[in-house]
Amino acid sequence: MTTTLRVILDQIVAPVPGALGRYTRDLGRAIVAAAPRGCEVEAIVSSSLPDDYDRVLREVPGLSGLYKTTLARRELAAAWQLGITTSPGGGMIHGTSLFAPLRKHDRDAGDQVVATVHDVLAWTHPEALSAASVAWQKGMLKRARKHADAVVVPTHALAERLAQIADFGDRVRVIGTAPRSGLVVGPDADARAAHLGIPREYIVVPGTLEPRKGLVDVFTALARRGVPEVPVVVLGPESWGDQHVAAVADEIGVDASRIHHLDDPDAADLAAVVSRALAFVAPSHDETSGTALIEAFSLGAPVIHSDTPAHLEVSAGAGLAVPVGMADNGYADRLAAAITSVVSDRSLADRLSIAGSDRGRAFSWRDAGERVWQLHADL
Repeated sequence: MTTTLRVILDQIVAPVPGALGRYTRDLGRAIVAAAPRGCEVEAIVSSSLPDDYDRVLREVPGLSGLYKTTLARRELAAAWQLGITTSPGGGMIHGTSLFAPLRKHDRDAGDQVVATVHDVLAWTHPEALSAASVAWQKGMLKRARKHADAVVVPTHALAERLAQIADFGDRVRVIGTAPRSGLVVGPDADARAAHLGIPREYIVVPGTLEPRKGLVDVFTALARRGVPEVPVVVLGPESWGDQHVAAVADEIGVDASRIHHLDDPDAADLAAVVSRALAFVAPSHDETSGTALIEAFSLGAPVIHSDTPAHLEVSAGAGLAVPVGMADNGYADRLAAAITSVVSDRSLADRLSIAGSDRGRAFSWRDAGERVWQLHADL
C-alpha cells in the first residue's frame, strides 16, 4: 500500500512567488527526495493555467501527480479562511504556509493537516502589510490553532514569539531552512560580477528602507568619521514608498555613487556577489528565520548581524553580533565599529569566514525534508 503526502505547492505559481516561493520549491524537492520506501508526494495546486501546472512539475520533479482545486488562488484563499470548501479532501496534507485547508478532520481515519508560520508581522508590524493580508493571516492562525495537527516554524525564536500570540501547546515543530537551490559559485562568477557592475571591494546589505530592516542604520554607520568608504551592494527593492535607496544614503552622508542595487538576483548572480563581499551585514531589528545568514555562511562571507533572537540562534557565534538596543544612533555607532573591524582586519574577516562556512554546513534541505516526513509519521 502506498502512502501519499500531499504538499501545497501553489506559491510556486503565485503572481509574485518571492522568498516563500523559493521555500516552497526547495522544501517540496526535499520532501520528494526524502520520501521513505512505499511513500509518494502529490502536489496541491489551485485552479491555474496549464503552463502553471507544468511549471510545478518542472520545478519539483518526482511528484506522483497534481491535485488541482476547482477554485483559483484568490477564491481558494477566501474559502479556506471561512472553511466553506471541502477541497482538497482528506489524507495527509502539508502546508508550506498558512495557505492550507484548516478545518475539522478525522485523524483516526488518517487525515492530517500541518501548516507553516514564517513570521508574525500581522501582529508585530501590521503596517508592513495590507489590511486584507493582516486580516487573512490573523484569521488563518485562528483556524490553525483550532484545526492544525502541527505548526511548523523555521526557528525556536519564532516559536517563542508565536507562543505569545496563540497557544498551540506541544504542536509546534521547528524545521529550519537552508540555502536556496543553485546558490553556488560557478566558473562564470567573475563574468557575472562584471556584468552586474559590481566593484572590486564592497559590503553586502539585504533589506529595504523600512525602519525595522536596519538599512538606514547601516547608511548612518557608514557616514561616521573613520569608517572605511567601501561601496555597498543593497539586496532588495530600490524604493520604499516614495523613498529611494541611493537618495536616502546621500542625504545621510553616504555618496550615492557608492550604492549599488540588486533586486532579487538569480541564485548564481547572488552567489557571485555575496561570496566575494568584504562583509555581509544583516542589520534587521526584527527577524524570524535567519535564512539570509544561512546563505551568507554557505558562501563563506564574513557575517555581521544584529542580535535578534533568530539571528543569534542561526549564527551560534559564527557571525559578529551587534546589539540593536534602542532604535537610535547607538546602534549605528556599534554597526560602524563592527564594519570597520571586519573590513580593516583581514585576520578577523578570515576567522569569521571559516566559522561561517562551518556553521553553514549545519543547514540542509535534505534534513528539512526528512523532518517533515518524521513529523507526519509522529502525528
